[in-house]
Amino acid sequence: MHLPSLLKARFADALKAADYSITEEQIDTFAGLIRGAGNPKFGDYQSNCAMPLGKLLEGVNSREVATRLAELVDLTGLCETPEVAGGGFINLKLSDKFLEESVAALLKDEERLLVDVVEEAKTIVIDYSSPNVAKPMHVGHIRTTVIGHCLAKTLRFLGHRVITDNHLGDWGTQFGMIIYGYKHFGDPEAVRANPVPELATLYRFVHKLMGYHEAVGNRETLEAEIGRLTELHAAASREAEAAEGKDAKKKRKAADSLAKKVKATEDQLKGAREKIAAVEADTETLAKANAHPDIATSVLTETAKLHAGDEENLSLWREFLPFCKDEINRVYSRLKVSFDHTFGESFYHSMLSGVVEDLQERGMATESDGAICIFLDDFDAPMIIRKRDGAFLYATTDLATLRYRKNNFDPDEILYVVDTRQGEHFKKLFAVAEKIGLADMKLVHVNFGTVLDKDGRPIKTRSGTLIGLEGLLNDAVAAAHAVVCNPDRLKTFEPPMDEEEQRLVSETVGIAAIKFADLGHDRQSDYRFDLSKMVALQGKTATYAQYCFARCKSILRKNDVTEEDVVSRVERDGIRFTQPEERKLALSLIQFEEALREVYSDYGPNHLVDYVYRTAEDFSRFNNECHVLKAETEAIRTTRLALVVSTLRVVRHALDLL
Repeated sequence: MHLPSLLKARFADALKAADYSITEEQIDTFAGLIRGAGNPKFGDYQSNCAMPLGKLLEGVNSREVATRLAELVDLTGLCETPEVAGGGFINLKLSDKFLEESVAALLKDEERLLVDVVEEAKTIVIDYSSPNVAKPMHVGHIRTTVIGHCLAKTLRFLGHRVITDNHLGDWGTQFGMIIYGYKHFGDPEAVRANPVPELATLYRFVHKLMGYHEAVGNRETLEAEIGRLTELHAAASREAEAAEGKDAKKKRKAADSLAKKVKATEDQLKGAREKIAAVEADTETLAKANAHPDIATSVLTETAKLHAGDEENLSLWREFLPFCKDEINRVYSRLKVSFDHTFGESFYHSMLSGVVEDLQERGMATESDGAICIFLDDFDAPMIIRKRDGAFLYATTDLATLRYRKNNFDPDEILYVVDTRQGEHFKKLFAVAEKIGLADMKLVHVNFGTVLDKDGRPIKTRSGTLIGLEGLLNDAVAAAHAVVCNPDRLKTFEPPMDEEEQRLVSETVGIAAIKFADLGHDRQSDYRFDLSKMVALQGKTATYAQYCFARCKSILRKNDVTEEDVVSRVERDGIRFTQPEERKLALSLIQFEEALREVYSDYGPNHLVDYVYRTAEDFSRFNNECHVLKAETEAIRTTRLALVVSTLRVVRHALDLL
């Protein structure tokens, strides 16, 4: 049940009856201007069409339009008599009878909870998570993973055909680094005994040596660049001080821009010096760095050999890959996340040369300084699809992936749940897709912000690396255990919780806390990671929502009834509200579909989090004011039990989608 759509249909009929000589498209637009009321004292919903319509019509003001529409709109069986307010707002209050009947219908619809299946189902591919399997998942993977998974479950529930694909980074330079590290620094027995941490250590070590040599090579260049930019900034500052009027503002802006460039270059130099110092502080590491001065080139050689089918490198890749996948699958298991497909980069490797050849034949890709590039309007830099050494890039793989999905899934939409920093890459990808005839699919970059620490900086370890995702989950579980299983609370439990139950509860609450907190933020915003707030028993947390569900179960136990018993009681007694808190909770419950549609409208799970929290709050007020066990009559008790069961089912399903 989508209440705005029901109201829109009624207002569309009223607009036609008013005969304002507007088009069908305008009628559809104006009728759809239904919003939730900002203040409950004005009703539940509001039609805002009279004011823009009044501006369009001659000889009539918006309040007159609102008054006429309020007289014409037929809200029988849905709302009380509408009221016109202000300059033309039409306030709408759902009738108690409609709400009572809706809750009764919701109880009978345990599977769908009054959420209609979409009339036109779309095939939607959702690309999310996509870790580099050569190293452990880190905190940066939490957002893509939980946002993508929530979108997949929500769109499936709405009735769309959803295909999920985890586009694994299981090929390329990262494995060239592992292979090089294994050949030169690895201990085969240690790798066999403990493959995942040993391979991760080799990856990090090779990455460290590569970073060291790059930093050494860039240090003098960066120092010189800082000197050059500093002189330019000083000169620009003097010019700005001497200038007057508009010219002064322009020159100050130029000076400020140069100051920013100086700062950015100084930060680069600082990072380079830190990399150099980290290696030179350890004589053994420095000796290995000096023994491998061309490690970056050598890694690319190992990668090229892997791509060319070198048997030794392929054999190592086949040996290492299952261990790497086991590592990430363990994390997915804890997150209760799964995928329909896990087509990694290796799956598309054989298709890449064909992609390049096709684009060259179309005249879209040309050679530039030995590389094959696509030059696009509105972009300063081209999309490189093959480097001068013959290696392919992410862009090439993404184009091959796009074609594969078109040919095998024929989707209406493809959603790429990838962080905001990849924005330009996807703009280029979508631009090329349009040029090669793939514009019939809707391509969406579902971008998201960064996870920050309490001080507002990207969340990292003391060594400067991103925090491992599994360690983050462990921290959340420990924080949850400290809150929900503290000794003072456990003393009140009867029967007592044994250690296994405490472990299960802590795992459930801790993992949910991270998911709920992440999904609760606007996906495009950065947010600060604070475990103490995430596992709190009050506020906008998973724990608060889970408590709402648990409280519903407890009320049913204390009243010695099952969900089925309550459904039977409602069929016998019906539902009649006697308190405003009952009505308010009922309204929230039948707005479930509105929240789900909002999730799809801007690919934002935060709408569903907001809905769950609002519903939990409404239930808390209901629970405080409307006693169930001590209800004045059996009929009142039936109504309240109906609201308890409805809340239990809606919150349970919403939390499952999250």
